Amino acid sequence: MRFTKMHGIGNDYVFVDCFRQSLPEAPETLAPKISDRHFGVGGDGLILILPSNAADARMRIFNADGSEAEMCGNGVRCVAKYVYDHAIAQKNPLSIETGRGVLTLYLEVKDNAVRTVTVDMGEPILEPARVPVQLSGQAIVDYPLTVEDLKMEITCVSMGNPHCVIFVPRIEADLVARIGPRVEKHPLFPNRTNVEFVEVLSRSEVRMRVWERGSGETLACGTGACAVCVAGVLNGRLDRKVTVHLLGGDLDIEWKDDGHVFMTGPAVEVFTGDWPA
Repeated sequence: MRFTKMHGIGNDYVFVDCFRQSLPEAPETLAPKISDRHFGVGGDGLILILPSNAADARMRIFNADGSEAEMCGNGVRCVAKYVYDHAIAQKNPLSIETGRGVLTLYLEVKDNAVRTVTVDMGEPILEPARVPVQLSGQAIVDYPLTVEDLKMEITCVSMGNPHCVIFVPRIEADLVARIGPRVEKHPLFPNRTNVEFVEVLSRSEVRMRVWERGSGETLACGTGACAVCVAGVLNGRLDRKVTVHLLGGDLDIEWKDDGHVFMTGPAVEVFTGDWPA
């Protein structure tokens, strides 16, 4: 099986072109093996690039633990780069079908290769039942939650996948590693959740670290950065246009007046190879 390793600011995945080869059997079983950083290719998960009846291509994403996710912001930028650079569809903008629906992606192309991508991520989902989070109300903003005697306030947002945003005075590695997995699997979240820890630098700039559902801490999360912008506006900490500094690099996020969230960031192809059958 031919594969391509790609990343969006360090959020790395193994991509399989299912236009030119058959769909791998049992991708949920393949994902943990190929994602293993010691015995496999290494990555935060597996992404399949498939034909679509509704868009230029379709994306399916499997986390490093084999669970299938609805959406990946950094991953979908890489899919757009692959689709354009490998001449599956050399259009600008491109449309990619995801678990969130069909998204529109605007490409910055230089020397016939995609460098950065701006994604129309659609409108954030705030209704608790649709996030999902087992709380009542129109939106969950600064809800008090205690985990391991740590009192914090959470804001819940879905960008097609669930996010729990926690603003903290200072982000520490121990906080992410200790609290992240406990919030991910907290009974409030029936489908588990991604967890963002956020340090506000100004109304237009934040530092963020993320514990991703099914993958652990990763260098970046595009949907998480979008959720942070939305959460910061809802609780009055941020303006509608922010730069999010992640361990792997920066993303520019804007929650526009029409309700749509736009994410801009790079996409990089690292190498290709063959995975034995």
